[in-house]
Amino acid sequence: MAEFTLKLRRYDPESGQPPYWDEHTIDLEPHRSVLEGILQAKARFDGSIGIRCSCRAAICGSCGVRINGQPGLACHTHLDKASSSAADGTIVVEPMGNMPVIKDLIVDMDAVHWKKIQRVTPWLINKEPIPEREYIVPHENMVDVTQPMACIQCGACVSDCLSMEVDPLFIGPAALAKAYRFVGDPRDAQQQARLHDLAEDPAGLYDCTHCFKCIDACPKGVAPMSQIMRLRRRAGSDHHIVDRNNGYRHEHEFVTNIRKNGLLHEADLLAGSYGGKFNPRFVPEAIDSLPIVVAALMRRKMTPGKALLHPHRRQYKDLRDYFDKIEGRDKRLELNLYISGYDEEAPSGEQGATASDPGEPRSTPEESPSR
Repeated sequence: MAEFTLKLRRYDPESGQPPYWDEHTIDLEPHRSVLEGILQAKARFDGSIGIRCSCRAAICGSCGVRINGQPGLACHTHLDKASSSAADGTIVVEPMGNMPVIKDLIVDMDAVHWKKIQRVTPWLINKEPIPEREYIVPHENMVDVTQPMACIQCGACVSDCLSMEVDPLFIGPAALAKAYRFVGDPRDAQQQARLHDLAEDPAGLYDCTHCFKCIDACPKGVAPMSQIMRLRRRAGSDHHIVDRNNGYRHEHEFVTNIRKNGLLHEADLLAGSYGGKFNPRFVPEAIDSLPIVVAALMRRKMTPGKALLHPHRRQYKDLRDYFDKIEGRDKRLELNLYISGYDEEAPSGEQGATASDPGEPRSTPEESPSR
């Protein structure tokens, strides 16, 4: 047995009192979970502590909390690991963010998380005619949606999403990852309609800021941000959906800008996203951006020379050859590294290979789904 100090954030909205901190010392084996520590404190010291849990095996996703500032599953975090991550050894447990607190460590997932999931039509819309028996889905297509299928709806990614913190209307990483599960399924009849809907929504797939928080937060390696980027590739590269939010044009300009300049030349980025410096659509955007430009100049984050000139063009001129090579391919190469394999044994001498190409290395859930 070892002693650990739990510092719990307590809050009961119905009491009318502000949040406060509650400390308890528990004694458990170091390999036991933070959830078990909370339940021991609840049983021994204060039965009013609010915590949601069910399976205790990192399957149901019910016990999502923040531990020492990081989102995770209380049942999946060992006491010794949590204690060692804090300077004074105290295990600080708080409710998840971006969702209203019902009581203590319990948040209202219906108000945010499940509402967002419902937004993306989280079920298969079958194609017609319906086959007499089961649908036959190619192996590579099922591999493609395996990663988003691993989501246990714990809400950890929602808790730490910076875009949702700024814009609560953002559909969110969990829901968009769920959307890709059906967009990538060849049995679904509404792929283009789904993509068009999510692209046109001002709080849709182009509202993600690529902060990688959801990738770090996910306990199952779903990498929601990667699924959002795959939605964008499907919408822009496959279906050529030019949305009213200018998301497609903005992403396309990033590629054009880097190809031309070697490194991103931000002075051209905004203008290029709206059709060029002489395009009428760019004028109001340029006016709105003036305060940001002035602030950047005053803080010396931008200089007139760098803003007007292109200092990297000559240095990175060979970069264009790589763009030509990639864009010259007949088919886009996209790898899902989450899982790629077959059930049958690998050829002799190549044990451990799990990819369709027996020579590919074994993949793990922690790896990015597409590069």
